[in-house]
Amino acid sequence: MEPVTPPKKSRLTFYIIVSLIIGIALGFTLNQSYVAEENLKLDTIQKSVAQINTQLRTEQDSAVHASLEKQKVDLGQQRTAVMAARDKKIEPFSILADIFLRLIKMIVAPLVFTTLVVGVAKLGDISSVGRIGGKTLLWFVSASLMSLLLGMIMVNIFRPGEAMNLPLPDASDTSGIVSTGLTLKQFLYHVFPTSVVESMAKNEILQIVVFSVLFGIGTAAIGESGKVVITFMDAAAHVILKVTGYVMNLAPVAVFGAMTAIIATQGLGILTTYSIFISEFYFTLLLLWVLLFTAGFIVIGKRVIDLVKRVRQPTLLAFSTSSSEAAFPMTMEKLEAFGCKDKIVSFVLPLGYSFNLDGSMMYMTFASLFIAQSYGMHIPIATQVSMLLVLMLTSKGIAGVPRASLVVIAGTLATFNIPEAGLALLLGIDPLLDMGRSATNVVGNSIATAVVSKWENALEEPVAGKQ
Repeated sequence: MEPVTPPKKSRLTFYIIVSLIIGIALGFTLNQSYVAEENLKLDTIQKSVAQINTQLRTEQDSAVHASLEKQKVDLGQQRTAVMAARDKKIEPFSILADIFLRLIKMIVAPLVFTTLVVGVAKLGDISSVGRIGGKTLLWFVSASLMSLLLGMIMVNIFRPGEAMNLPLPDASDTSGIVSTGLTLKQFLYHVFPTSVVESMAKNEILQIVVFSVLFGIGTAAIGESGKVVITFMDAAAHVILKVTGYVMNLAPVAVFGAMTAIIATQGLGILTTYSIFISEFYFTLLLLWVLLFTAGFIVIGKRVIDLVKRVRQPTLLAFSTSSSEAAFPMTMEKLEAFGCKDKIVSFVLPLGYSFNLDGSMMYMTFASLFIAQSYGMHIPIATQVSMLLVLMLTSKGIAGVPRASLVVIAGTLATFNIPEAGLALLLGIDPLLDMGRSATNVVGNSIATAVVSKWENALEEPVAGKQ
């Protein structure tokens, strides 16, 4: 597969880092001046809500209780209006990131379809697909369990919910995140599409993967006639990758817009308030990276160091935009330049975006138990293990886009009778946490692809001149 070659590609990382720094600086300036009035109002409203919640816990008079509830509703409406006004001011910057992400999403579905069909067709038969698929899922399940277990262990060691003593939302409040449960029926319906057109329109990667695998197997099965389809799909994939090269030139602009918007709305003060949680979460992410690289080293040896260097650009892009999906095309390019055969990359990487979001899964156990700790709940180890297994299932197929993890966590909290309102504790810092999760997802899928390539004897020497 011809790699993406945007102009001045070798300096893309430099431009992204510069855009990141400028965005943080401008965002801080805007936070202190341009949207300072809105931020002050939100802070005042938050303090008033906290006072009302305290009164509601002790108030016995029904009339006073009703009056307090009405005040709380009014404050909620005021908060929504102020946030809308603030977002309106910051909108020009967030639009820059949104346009880039929309262009990437425009590319991802057809790129997955064309490359996966070609990859599966080149594998030749259903037995090869089953063999590689089995090895891929073995790695994914192992990595998922490791990520979830690490999050569970570290949050029990650190116990940030007890250490931070945050003012708690009332347990009866809602976080604004729509929770979702996932029965076996719903999971299977989520896997198998009723219409591939609808799946592509909604960017349902898992459903696209299922259709593409079946289409690729069918293409290989018809023999000589299928070569026309393979040739067409291969050419289409090259065209899409060329378009990707054009879109990637906008990456620094998108990073600038995303960081400006995040810092302008959240400010740097939130880093002080949540310093314990943020530092412990990122330390746990670092441990996960060490474990992933160690596992990769066991299989592919010292070449894992070269892999780290090659995926730094997509990892930085995912970090800056809080979307691992944004880095998908570039990750595919880097893995092929690393020496992974295109048929393996085309098969494993799309699957990874549905089954192997290591950073997101680690966050799920870490965040769920943090909320329980904040409310003083003791969750037995056996129950925590049950939660881990539930998340193992419900996390599959979640989108690699911002806040998807929160939806799954909301459903898990409800399942284990943990106040769903506790998610409000994390909403303010979630964009900062999502950056680390997204970057980790890219790293995890890159290592998974390299490992499966090695297992299939499909890991070749790096492509000369390509970094």
